[in-house]
Amino acid sequence: MWAVQDVIDRPDRRTSRWLARAVTEAFAPALLAALMPVVVGLHSASPVGVGLAWALVGSLFCSIIPNSLIWWGVRRGRLTDHHIRRREQRRRPLAYGLLSVLVGLAVMIGFGAPRPVLAMVVVMFALGLAVTVVNLAWKLSIHAAVAAGAAAVLVIEFGPALLASAPVVALVGWSRVRLRDHTVGQVAAGTVVGTLIAAPTFLLLR
Repeated sequence: MWAVQDVIDRPDRRTSRWLARAVTEAFAPALLAALMPVVVGLHSASPVGVGLAWALVGSLFCSIIPNSLIWWGVRRGRLTDHHIRRREQRRRPLAYGLLSVLVGLAVMIGFGAPRPVLAMVVVMFALGLAVTVVNLAWKLSIHAAVAAGAAAVLVIEFGPALLASAPVVALVGWSRVRLRDHTVGQVAAGTVVGTLIAAPTFLLLR
């Protein structure tokens, strides 16, 4: 009886796992870190061309450079995959990511980047610092932290209507648990940390 039930349930499990994988990739921290400066820059900075240019600089230092280093580590066999599932492998990539964002901040401050874009990059640095510190002892969900932080910024930037992004954050958390990359507790902690860091930081600096 149980064998028959397993056969019946298996297609549903495969579908849910495929959906979880799609959500995990579509809302990966690297993509959100690249997109959020652009979203903020296009919405807040004037003229638009200047905002976009600075947003791309932010994306370069917050996402492209750090994640290029991660992919390089994967190709050389030093990292298991681009999501770095093993906590003990995360320390060096996270440290390099923080250094990259710091360099980007120095460039943006030095050349007078628009305040909202600068605020978004500071948010990414603060989130990166928080997950790096927690990662020393525990495997916090970076996906959940960045998704929640991005949602908080969107609500502040565009208004309460963007509270509609909350289900997306929940979906991202579900995907990490469904793929067994994190526990419910790790996802919940990431969501709380992301929200509590991103919201006040962006409000104070934008």
